[in-house]
Amino acid sequence: MHTFVGFPMTFWTFVYIAGAVQAALLALTLWRRPANQAANHLLSIWVALTGVDLAVKALYWHLLSSEWFRAYRFVALFPFLYGSLFYLYVRALVEERRFRPRDVVHLAGFIVMLVLNSYVFVASDTQLQALSARWIAGERTIGLWFDGPLFLYSLSYVMAALALLRSYRRQLHQQRSDADRLSLRWIDAMAGFQIAIWSLAILQALVYVPLLNYGLLFGLVAAWVWMVGWFSLSQPPVQARPAASSSQPGREQGEQEPTAAIDTARFADVEARLAQLMNNDAPLYLEPALTIGQVAKRSGYPEYLVSAVINRRLGGSFCDYVNRLRVEAVRARLADPSESRTILDLAYACGFTSKSTFNAAFKKQVGDTPSSYRRQHAATPVT
Repeated sequence: MHTFVGFPMTFWTFVYIAGAVQAALLALTLWRRPANQAANHLLSIWVALTGVDLAVKALYWHLLSSEWFRAYRFVALFPFLYGSLFYLYVRALVEERRFRPRDVVHLAGFIVMLVLNSYVFVASDTQLQALSARWIAGERTIGLWFDGPLFLYSLSYVMAALALLRSYRRQLHQQRSDADRLSLRWIDAMAGFQIAIWSLAILQALVYVPLLNYGLLFGLVAAWVWMVGWFSLSQPPVQARPAASSSQPGREQGEQEPTAAIDTARFADVEARLAQLMNNDAPLYLEPALTIGQVAKRSGYPEYLVSAVINRRLGGSFCDYVNRLRVEAVRARLADPSESRTILDLAYACGFTSKSTFNAAFKKQVGDTPSSYRRQHAATPVT
């Protein structure tokens, strides 16, 4: 009986089959989800391929039959698709771009490796039996020449996806006050999980460690399927990246962006108007999903000019600016001994949409936690 990581192969067979079944069900569910449809179709294909990968490996390791070796080596090439599919998935989320014929270029790594391993797929039955026997005996016919390029190729796509995500988040912070709520934090977890799996794979190829072998490695892949299901089925519709255009929202038809000198001349007026909107009896920052376009419309100034004033005169992004006002509003209420509402209720009442965003913004601005700040002011005697 073959064993991996101290467990009989039947244990890992069960884990992989369970992961494959879960992947199949998840792929079907994702394909039918109306939210983020273009992205979820790509994710569905990715998850389905992972399920096929797990199922074939489970069957081969359980049967140890040379007839399954050809299929085994074919699915061993699937990881060359995973990094590029992750990039295409993130791109579809933030830009609402479907897979197009020219995106086939992102499958180049898989195609190249398919050609390099073609000798396996045309081998005779006798040759397959010999290759399978060598594989079972631990004499791998592929090594660093396979794992090294896989790691670098896949990692480059993960980094490209994270760069795209960073740009998306930066634009969100310039456009929306609830940017943190829409920042796709689950993508970081997906990327980190993939990097961890590939790092273990390259370590296993370089150094023999009893606990690091294919049993554990693909057990982590099965766990990754579960994690993808957890995050992807609960994701809300994603706010697509604002389209770059020379015609900014809030600018009159035909109006051109003025020179820096003219902009500067209007900054004081725009700043005063913003102060008026944010400090009246019904300040704008109380609106949870406030956007810079809405502020520009209420101010009567073009959006590009409002954005320039916030960035150059008021410091930080639009999201930072609005959250500073919200923190000050919460701070004033926390210092009021007659205020009985909970801290979270106050945060939501002042426009925050996330507890974590509120806590981080409060600590950054005040230098203390909201609960500690409230306790200190509650202990201060009223004179």
